[in-house]
Amino acid sequence: MRFWVLAIWLLCSPAWAGVREMVAAMAPSATVLVVDEQGHELIAQNADVPFVPASVTKIVTAWLALETLGPDYRFTTRFYLDASRVLYVRGGGDPYLISEELAVLAPNLLAATGKAPFTGIVLDASYYPADLRIPGIEDDGNAYDALNSALAVNFNTVFARRRGDEVRSAEPQTPITPLAITEFRARGPQGAGRISLTQNPAVSLEYAGELLAAFVVRAGGLVNGPITTGAVPPGLEPVYVHKQSRPLSQVLTGLMESSNNYTANQIFLEIGAAKLGPPASLAKSTQVADAALAAQGLDGDIHMQEGSGISRDARFTARGLAKVLSLFAAHADLLRGHDGGLDKTGTMSGVRTLAGYADTRTHGRVLFVFAGTSNDEMRFRVFRAVESGL
Repeated sequence: MRFWVLAIWLLCSPAWAGVREMVAAMAPSATVLVVDEQGHELIAQNADVPFVPASVTKIVTAWLALETLGPDYRFTTRFYLDASRVLYVRGGGDPYLISEELAVLAPNLLAATGKAPFTGIVLDASYYPADLRIPGIEDDGNAYDALNSALAVNFNTVFARRRGDEVRSAEPQTPITPLAITEFRARGPQGAGRISLTQNPAVSLEYAGELLAAFVVRAGGLVNGPITTGAVPPGLEPVYVHKQSRPLSQVLTGLMESSNNYTANQIFLEIGAAKLGPPASLAKSTQVADAALAAQGLDGDIHMQEGSGISRDARFTARGLAKVLSLFAAHADLLRGHDGGLDKTGTMSGVRTLAGYADTRTHGRVLFVFAGTSNDEMRFRVFRAVESGL
């Protein structure tokens, strides 16, 4: 009830200064910055104090990706076939190599190779370094802690349903595989749930091979041999290059909607590889990111460790993030906010952030940044107060 009284007061207030005072009263220790389209700061509270951005980092990652790769960029996966019909698969870091994509990929692959049985599948993940580790990612079963890989399927997770010792796929488009059953029995909950495939690259590659083989069978093919890992033989040319059906702009929309850390870092890694050449690495991507941010005068305001915001060592300032929001404004419709608005939240223990765009009555579209440690609702209360009061 108290909030609605405040909201009604704000609606009646003739000056934005009253909104500023009210925001200060609601969240005195929080970072709040509101900037209009002409660059005028309507509210500036702790705007230069660095904060942990959490998932609002994904806005910066999206801007960097659009600047470096372009909205029509498509991830690729390459397939090779030797004289013995061993199928080699070289991953290209596609974050959306999901069941729906494999259902399209498999028939196209068989059209390019013929339907004679494959005598084995060899998985090549050398596009990423074997020792890749993302700061903030832990070795556990949480889906948001999935291992990043040059060749992984379904966000390197298994979504299944368990009753007792029986495990089945929790989605009709995804066949269950032996490894998925084993992993879910070991770490999955009773009932439906999603688990990551831990931080063991061999496990995620084996699952990718099993699921690919299952879709090859669904498409009318056959795999009569082992699934192993290794390098594509020198001189072997690809027989099929699969381009992701979703352009980068659609991948980013999915990222903003789901806030998937795995997807964010696959995109972040591609930024460095595309600019500086493979293999991908965090060092290359942070180098490219730092250069792009420095070119905008943001080297002192935006410090990234990785692309998702899961690292607690990242630091942003509100003025720095507002500058990125200004640069990103042409792509604001990619955002999928908590209330259907053009904003992005960030949440981790002791961290609550919110950034994006708000349409106001008297100041048009404004940029909005909030960072605090309060409960979930406070950032939204401040956002709504700004939106309705200006």
